[in-house]
Amino acid sequence: MTEPKESNDAWYASGQALVVYLAMANLALHLYATASHGYGYFRDELYYIACSRHLDWGYVDQPPMIALVTKVTILLFGDSLLVLRLVPALAISGLILLTGSLAKELSGGRFAQALAALAVLLAPVFLATGSLLTMNAFEPLIWIGCLYIVLVAIRRNQPRLLIWFGVLAGLGLQTKYSMLVFGLGITVGLLLTPARRLLVSPWLWAAGAIAGLIFLPNLLWNIHRNFPFVQLMHNIQASGRDIHPGPVEFVLQQILLTGPLALPIWLAGLWFCFFSTEGKRFRLIGWTFSIIFLVFFILHGKNYYIAPAYPMLLAAGAVALERAFSRRSLAWLKPAYAALLFVGGVLFLPLTVPVLSVETFLKYQDAMPIKAPAAEKSHLGAALPQHFADQFGWEEMTAAVAKVYNGLSEDERPRTAIFCNNYGEAGAIDFFGTRYGLPKAICPHQSYFYWGPHGYTGEIEIVLGGNPKQLAAIYDSMEEAAEPNNPYAIPFENHPIYLCRGYKANLTEVWPRLKNWD
Repeated sequence: MTEPKESNDAWYASGQALVVYLAMANLALHLYATASHGYGYFRDELYYIACSRHLDWGYVDQPPMIALVTKVTILLFGDSLLVLRLVPALAISGLILLTGSLAKELSGGRFAQALAALAVLLAPVFLATGSLLTMNAFEPLIWIGCLYIVLVAIRRNQPRLLIWFGVLAGLGLQTKYSMLVFGLGITVGLLLTPARRLLVSPWLWAAGAIAGLIFLPNLLWNIHRNFPFVQLMHNIQASGRDIHPGPVEFVLQQILLTGPLALPIWLAGLWFCFFSTEGKRFRLIGWTFSIIFLVFFILHGKNYYIAPAYPMLLAAGAVALERAFSRRSLAWLKPAYAALLFVGGVLFLPLTVPVLSVETFLKYQDAMPIKAPAAEKSHLGAALPQHFADQFGWEEMTAAVAKVYNGLSEDERPRTAIFCNNYGEAGAIDFFGTRYGLPKAICPHQSYFYWGPHGYTGEIEIVLGGNPKQLAAIYDSMEEAAEPNNPYAIPFENHPIYLCRGYKANLTEVWPRLKNWD
């Protein structure tokens, strides 16, 4: 089938141009949000900055790509919040561009391309991930890029293009291990469609070898350390840290993540791929999505784990709706539905991107009938959703620690360790502490455990949080020295700061037993 002709020959009015405009709007939105209203560094961003100072082939809770991206960004442009947030904003803008391109590859015209891009732009899950430097911002871009390459290789009978699939898949494995689930989905999709001929293509096997070679250093790192990530997942499951919604709630949360008004698009995408005559050529998309959904549903994955698979379905659904609205009597539905999607997206936007001041947001949140679901039990009771709350309290906490530290004598300070119970606290001390003259934190949580106690013996420690009775039992003396209280932070971060002396063991010797991978 030939590609559909645009209704206007001028490029600025074409489907591709509309997609570019939407990608630019996404970038402008996130830069505005970062520069306004005083939100700060996110917990994970502080941790990734710390990881970037300890470059390795792997970390307890993620592959090395996010640390490398953070390192390069800081070296080239600095560590300001605006610079760091530019990276995920660009990644989601790239996702918008690729989603529009995928719709075009599926024989979609101007409306389909623009609708698919608009749906991604306004999806709450991508609005949220585009405003924070995390691995989640890159994952959907990689998934849809891999799928796009496979579809182009099939449609144009150019299997050698799969080499680039291998490169991108390898980078995906170095970004998030969930790339393995995507790989399973697309493999099953190939098996269940006529595209299965690719499975015997030497180009596909070469692509697999390339992906394996790129992933190999991280795999060896994991083997050498007895697979820390697997241990972490086991511990999380055993501790009951995460909130696992029931089947109905899980599906409802999927609708919220993509936006309720986008539901007709991705349902149309499923119908297009599985039941329409024209869409059967793209059944690979339907099977890939279905397998990914099924795996994470069965494994009780967090609700956003499936999010990277939705753009491919939104592209297919946009094409299906374009076909459905092609009759002259229904043509009015195109601008009407796009306008409705836009209005709905704008209503949800403040819940996902910090475009409002905190005080205004709290009023807005109370007025909205739908709230952002909590992913972990520790997030319950917070005034703000977790993706906002974890941007508050870190600098105040560091200042409180500095007041305690600087209150010690000059003789005591070099012997004083700052002991943190989680990587967010430790990352904040390491990042903000330089301006207060603080030493680097020690912490047994996640990859901080590998970085050790820095030679401290436990003679004097400033301990962030913990059970007072337990602290009193393992130190000769313990006193509450400060208590930061930021009303917008996650509740458990507003804990007392203790000054402890005389640890009743050698910290270096007991460090292996303090390991906290949860």
